Amino acid sequence: MRLAYFDCFSGVSGDMCLGALVSAGWPAPQLATLPARLGLEGVRIEVSEARRGPFAATRVEVVVDDARQPHRHLKHVVAILEAADVEPAVRERAIATFRKLAEAEAEVHGETVERVHFHEVGAADALVDVVGTHEGLRHLGVDRVHSSTLRLGRGSVTSQHGRISIPAPATTLLLRGAPVEIPSIDAELVTPTGAALLATLVEDWGPPPPFRVGAIGTGAGGRDLAEQANVLRVLIGEAVAPASSRRRVAVLETAVDDENPQVLATIVPRLLEAGALDAMMVPAVMKKGRLGTWLVVVAEPPAASALAQLLLAETTTLGVRVREEERYELERRSVEVVTPFGKVALKIAALPDGEARPMPEFESVRRAADQAGKPWREVAEAAIAAWRGEPSES
Repeated sequence: MRLAYFDCFSGVSGDMCLGALVSAGWPAPQLATLPARLGLEGVRIEVSEARRGPFAATRVEVVVDDARQPHRHLKHVVAILEAADVEPAVRERAIATFRKLAEAEAEVHGETVERVHFHEVGAADALVDVVGTHEGLRHLGVDRVHSSTLRLGRGSVTSQHGRISIPAPATTLLLRGAPVEIPSIDAELVTPTGAALLATLVEDWGPPPPFRVGAIGTGAGGRDLAEQANVLRVLIGEAVAPASSRRRVAVLETAVDDENPQVLATIVPRLLEAGALDAMMVPAVMKKGRLGTWLVVVAEPPAASALAQLLLAETTTLGVRVREEERYELERRSVEVVTPFGKVALKIAALPDGEARPMPEFESVRRAADQAGKPWREVAEAAIAAWRGEPSES
């Protein structure tokens, strides 16, 4: 498992991400081709060395010959990305990032996602920042992204809507659930683009798991700060934690022998929708020889109470047993591959011996098989072959 750790002690922005990834080994000439591959005219990339405090860093600037940018809506940005010469995975991550931005802007302004004007974040430099960051991480082979606590800064900044306080409203919404600090620095340390990128990329906030550092990238911000070096550091390397980890989960159990089978058929989907990690029904022989059903639910401990209430409310049971247990888990990640039958999602598990085990997601395979009129197994095998890079015979 190859991971990247974003050390955001001085915040994060799109251009800082690009600088850090180039510094970590992403070839600058590849980044330089991105404006053309996005269909953006009059846009070029300038890469230079900069010094911020004690750090030698890489500065990336997206130079736009015409400063006037159209007020793009989400549909315009998506159209640009759909037509761009980038890998499908990069395109989808970029669309997801701009969708998060649109949702945040819509909430700020009380409008629908479709009606939101992107203003600054829909401009050419934001398109390059977002697509470039996803492309750079993919080029460097990063599977998983972790980030430190974000330092937001304070004060105010000029925007299309006039002076607004820092952190900007959209930035604040994008970072719901992320750990933040607001130091005594009068500057916008985290931009909306930077916030949207990390909101899309980061799987875990806080310290990363143990890993062997391979590459270190340092990206320079656009200006010097009196209080600290204005840089973003990205550390990239191979995880050394064991493939399996142990953690505590809640196990809920109950048994019923007088429930309508039609009702029982709806219970497992309802439990999964309500946050269960897993749920199953097992045929059982109960007292007096009655045939019944044993319900078992595995969940995060904080979710146990709500799931128990759901079982009590929606089945005929009179009680639910709850206990905490430990379970070993394999590290896993989700990927999407392109097959002759369409896109298919897989879950990749890291085995204790270091090997990876692919498992196609059933619903994703079923949709592709139905659309292509092919057997489920044929589509699943094609997905595994695509993940392994094997040529398809179809």
